[in-house]
Amino acid sequence: MDGIRMDSHKLIYHVGRVNDWMNGKNIYPIFIDVSPTNACNHRCIFCGLDFAHKTKISFLRFDVLERMVKDASLHGLKSIMYAGEGEPLLNKDMPEIIKMTKSYGVDVSLATNGALLSREMSKKILKYLTWIRVSIDAGTAGTYSKIHTCKISDFEKVLNNLKNAVTVKKKGKLGVTIGTQFLLLKENADEAGILAKRLAGVGVDYLAIKPYSKHPLSMNDAGTELDYGKMIGMEKDLAKYNTKTFSVIFRGRTMEKKFKEKPYKRCLGIPFWAYISGTGEVFPCHTFLGVKKYSFGNINDRSFSSIWKSAKRRAVMEYFEHMDARRCRELCRLDEINSYLWQLKHPHPHVNFI
Repeated sequence: MDGIRMDSHKLIYHVGRVNDWMNGKNIYPIFIDVSPTNACNHRCIFCGLDFAHKTKISFLRFDVLERMVKDASLHGLKSIMYAGEGEPLLNKDMPEIIKMTKSYGVDVSLATNGALLSREMSKKILKYLTWIRVSIDAGTAGTYSKIHTCKISDFEKVLNNLKNAVTVKKKGKLGVTIGTQFLLLKENADEAGILAKRLAGVGVDYLAIKPYSKHPLSMNDAGTELDYGKMIGMEKDLAKYNTKTFSVIFRGRTMEKKFKEKPYKRCLGIPFWAYISGTGEVFPCHTFLGVKKYSFGNINDRSFSSIWKSAKRRAVMEYFEHMDARRCRELCRLDEINSYLWQLKHPHPHVNFI
């Protein structure tokens, strides 16, 4: 099991919050996924959000985000990942947003395609980040360009940006984890090893290889033609690229879940996290992004705490208390948390025999 626990969960480290939830308290989220903008400079073939939500371009303002972060941090927020629908670095205030978030004692991470991660940008943001993850879904420039629908030169540009980020990290003796992600598709299945070899030389900390998960509202079917059952054996082949400082994290456990029924009936993990869209809407998770009836409220208009305590959120949460999670999105990011919480709520008769 990788130390980052990508194929597991980290709720075991938040026992107090879990106990409050078990006792029926209205807990605040530990983690919030924030989309600073819904604009993007790439048009990846697998991006369900891009296809399903062709909305007007918007950017979250610094003052709105600061008000939200300050409010949520006072109620126990532990971390924020800036990622979401678009490319977060397109928001011109991103360096200050990251710095501000950390100033309120909230851990910060960033998911990006890396095309805008210049040396200057790395100098501004890496010292405040716990981790940064760059999506680089091919081992060659041609395949990368086809998958990301971008300039063919962007491939080497991103690799060079990663090299500069590693240099900034080492020079500043920073603790930030610099990771990369590869979405395994039929278009790139034979290039995972090529990329792993390149990245080991670049000096990043890891390459995570994960399966495609179709967004329920998406019109694209990228990844549905690949038999992940036949891909699991890749893990052993890719292990040869592991070094003392670089790891290939192959998410085989997640791939295996595509062939199994979920071991829980309800989505219990939603109270522990939230998703804020590029327009400021607060949703329970990505799956319901853009569906207005599932929005808790908008941080442009109201404080986060008032949204979290609102009647609208209570009504949406009541829906999830009865929704059959087995019919919801496959390979959901809350899957491991839901399994854990379901076991707590439905213990086996032998649990006292420790």
